[in-house]
Amino acid sequence: MVTSEEGHLAVAIARNILAHALEEAYASDLRTLWKGGPLPAVFGEKRGLFVTLLTYPEKDLRGCIGFPQPTYPLGEGVARAAWLAAREDPRFPPVAPEEVSHILVEVSVLTPLERVSTKDPGALPREIRVGRDGLYIAYAGTSGLLLPEVPVEQGWDSERFLDGICQKAGLPESTWRTKGPSLWRFRTEIFLEDSPGGKVRQRELTPVRA
Repeated sequence: MVTSEEGHLAVAIARNILAHALEEAYASDLRTLWKGGPLPAVFGEKRGLFVTLLTYPEKDLRGCIGFPQPTYPLGEGVARAAWLAAREDPRFPPVAPEEVSHILVEVSVLTPLERVSTKDPGALPREIRVGRDGLYIAYAGTSGLLLPEVPVEQGWDSERFLDGICQKAGLPESTWRTKGPSLWRFRTEIFLEDSPGGKVRQRELTPVRA
């Protein structure tokens, strides 16, 4: 997927957007916002990704926007997601400039979505690994996504994770038990600041049994 150095650069791009572009319209040309020199080739490859903003030191969610499908090159996608997480997440008011020094930046780079299918929906919990898989569901004109860290943070098993992804999509929790919805899984590499603008580390999740 991406190297540690590339992950650190992705966080630096998101931090740069957060620090300098909050009061401006989004600039689609990343070169107008990133002054850190040439980027590795991977930043020109289309990747799924999410940018998450967390309050510091509480680590409460402050914004999270991303693109499950590889819609944009990695560099542009990180820039777009960072701007949208700060300005357009409908769950929160826009981030104010004075908040920037109290926000952590996290970037998750996704593997391609992999369809999860089984003749018996009741067997789905055995196909899902908490701490390894993220989930994306689509059904009846609605969809939802949960990153791999969500069930770990919530203490969910794989069955509760499936309930949770249905709930995220605005569906009854038991929807996954029917044959209607389409379900995909994916993995991520997660890079997170230890402090606002500080050292970046790769966040490791420990997979657990279903």
